[in-house]
Amino acid sequence: MLPSALLHGLDPDSGPDGRPPRRTARDWVVDTCCFLLAVLLYLATAAVLFEHPDVPEGIVVLDVVLGGLSCGTVWVRRRWPVALAAAMVAVGLVSSTAGGASLVALFTLAVHRPFRYVAWIGGVNLALVPLYYWLRPDNDLPYAGSVVFAVLLAVSVIGWGMFVRSKRLLMLSLRERARRAESEARLRAEQAQRLAREAIAREMHDVLAHRLTLLSVHAGALEFRPDAPREEIVRAAGVIRESAHEALQDLREIIGVLRAGESEDTAGERRQPTLAALDALVGECREAGMKVALDHRVADPAAVPASVGRTAYRIAQEALTNARKHAPGAEVTLSLTGTPGDGLTLTVTNPPPTAEPTLVPGSGQGLIGLTERATLTGGRLEHGSTVDGGFAVRAWLPWGQTGPTP
Repeated sequence: MLPSALLHGLDPDSGPDGRPPRRTARDWVVDTCCFLLAVLLYLATAAVLFEHPDVPEGIVVLDVVLGGLSCGTVWVRRRWPVALAAAMVAVGLVSSTAGGASLVALFTLAVHRPFRYVAWIGGVNLALVPLYYWLRPDNDLPYAGSVVFAVLLAVSVIGWGMFVRSKRLLMLSLRERARRAESEARLRAEQAQRLAREAIAREMHDVLAHRLTLLSVHAGALEFRPDAPREEIVRAAGVIRESAHEALQDLREIIGVLRAGESEDTAGERRQPTLAALDALVGECREAGMKVALDHRVADPAAVPASVGRTAYRIAQEALTNARKHAPGAEVTLSLTGTPGDGLTLTVTNPPPTAEPTLVPGSGQGLIGLTERATLTGGRLEHGSTVDGGFAVRAWLPWGQTGPTP
């Protein structure tokens, strides 16, 4: 069974079931004009035929009746274009008054059917033209002139119909391309929106997990040590207040992006951390009570590409957050080395915890997201337990002309 699109391409006026749809106002106007043209040629030919002295009256009556019936068939030309054109070849051979209806049938065939139908039926029709004028010569024109005129008229009608068909198929193809382009554009927009939401989700996890972990750790310390010195309580309360304030700021910033729609402009306006902010991150962790040893051997952090520096910062942030949750009291070592061409190497390690881990809920997706983030920048990330029972996160990120991956 042919697809509906192909059937529509073969016959632009056909419906889903292969039948022509209900006529529109334009169709009624076109069919009426075709009918009037056939009737006009019928009347003109009939008037000439009645004045012809050599034609018997019986033949004239038969010719006129067949011609009148042929004019009536114009109204069904859309339903059976092939059958009507084939029938009019035989009728036109014996009825001169059916000439107008025959031309309309040829035109309809050329418009609604492929060239192979037109070639067969039109070719037979043209081949019978010399026979027709040999049987029924025209008194006003010589035999050769009559044949040439009839052939040129039929070829012109067929060519006009094929031109109309090709124009319709071209418009159909252009509309199909436009629909396909709109569909592809919609899919690209949906994909871009999905990717933007995933990026924002990762951003929310990276930013808020760090802040909320500080809140949880210090709130837990206040809960389990109500007799702590006043200075420690004040410091913990300050950290809680500052972390809550910054978490709200970050959340408001990200929600604003979600409401405005993710785009290059809004993404560019968002505050993004760089490698230069790593010292501030470590300082913030130390103020929260963490023991962090920083080994920073990158001479010029500003020279690191923005995407690589941002990825390194997020990896360090997530690793420090995990260490704070799962290894409280342990000294965390953060090492950063790298040069252009060799890449950037970031290592975060911590020994086994010296206290009971903080019961901070987590999604378990942080390290998975960091691995994906490192892969997207062309690097890699490894993590796992160390021999002494601690934990290590090691990432390598490209920087400039990269050599072999270490």
